[in-house]
Amino acid sequence: MTSIYSFLVESQATRRKSCGPVGRGVFESYRPPKQLKRLPAVAPQSQLERMQSHQMAETRRLGYAVIGLGKIAEGAVLPAFGHSRKSRLIAVVSRDGQKAKRLARRFGAASYWTYEEYNACLRDPEVDAVYLATPNGAHADEAILAAKAGKHVLCEKPMANTASDCRRMIAACEAGGVRLMIAYRKYVEPAGLALKKLVESGRLGRLKLIHSAFTIVLPKGADVPAWHFDPRLSGGGSLMDLGVYCVNTGLWLAGEEPVAAEAYSWTSDPDRFKEVEESISFRLVFPGNLVMQATSSFGAAKASFIQVHGDKGWAALNPAYAYNDERRLFGKIGGHWFEKIFPQMDEFALELDYFADCIRRKRDPEPDGMSGLRDVKVIEAIYRAARSHKTVSIVPA
Repeated sequence: MTSIYSFLVESQATRRKSCGPVGRGVFESYRPPKQLKRLPAVAPQSQLERMQSHQMAETRRLGYAVIGLGKIAEGAVLPAFGHSRKSRLIAVVSRDGQKAKRLARRFGAASYWTYEEYNACLRDPEVDAVYLATPNGAHADEAILAAKAGKHVLCEKPMANTASDCRRMIAACEAGGVRLMIAYRKYVEPAGLALKKLVESGRLGRLKLIHSAFTIVLPKGADVPAWHFDPRLSGGGSLMDLGVYCVNTGLWLAGEEPVAAEAYSWTSDPDRFKEVEESISFRLVFPGNLVMQATSSFGAAKASFIQVHGDKGWAALNPAYAYNDERRLFGKIGGHWFEKIFPQMDEFALELDYFADCIRRKRDPEPDGMSGLRDVKVIEAIYRAARSHKTVSIVPA
């Protein structure tokens, strides 16, 4: 796997100078590029020409098509291309053709398509990779089509609604010889990496407890997409949308998979949350008696944290998960307090460029499809535990 730490060393200094907060006036003076012309076929290359072509490939920005133009795409993914040094926006795809046209013009995409035209988009040789920002239930089929077309896949979390769909995605990407990455920004953003390095350093001692939560108020009204309440599209409620961050980060910090789950779900608005959960709390038990407790909710004010306790000290990241907050890493080790503030930055640009770097260097990204599969298997166990009110064993992925 490509070292994320070395990637950040290469990119961080420049990005601190160039990246402002996501979406703030980045494109006020932006001018979309002209449509790229297709060059005619040429004669076979000489050795020198092949070397020059290879050097150009090393510096060429990776071309992305963004699939799905909802809130996360319009507010964060598309603006991130303005901060990127290794990625470029080629195409956008949406259910709404007029919206696709409008955002293509706004963010400088060379082409726009509807979902019905997805295969045509995949035939564009300028598209090297897709960023899947569609509802969770659509990820598997879209990733498989992309892999068959030879396009690399960067997929929003959760990877899919079921572990079986995750396995289909992994198999398709392996068969197509393309890279698959799940869009967990913790693996590339500096505060998350600092917490991971602190845990790995052993300064906290042997891990004993992990606590985490991610909550937002999902407002009533037309502004909330209906797919959030449709389990066929969302796969579930707050656990799939928010709790997945807690699950993934907990497993990442623990460095191993849990062996058992317990859970309890509830709602204060049963008429609205008939088919998906509003709130859920869960407990994961890891080998060596490490225990994680976490909560996600659509009914509490926006907040997120993760706190790790070892036998020598503890550390917390708060806020932990929202992309538009500064982060504070603090704690106490050996009786001494520490704190570091990480300014808000464009984590999506880091993510796009990290994946582009992995593709260019032919290295597997982290987190990959197996990471996504492990998370979904744990989530399935949490749901079974909540329904049965019993402890559920988790079989390793």
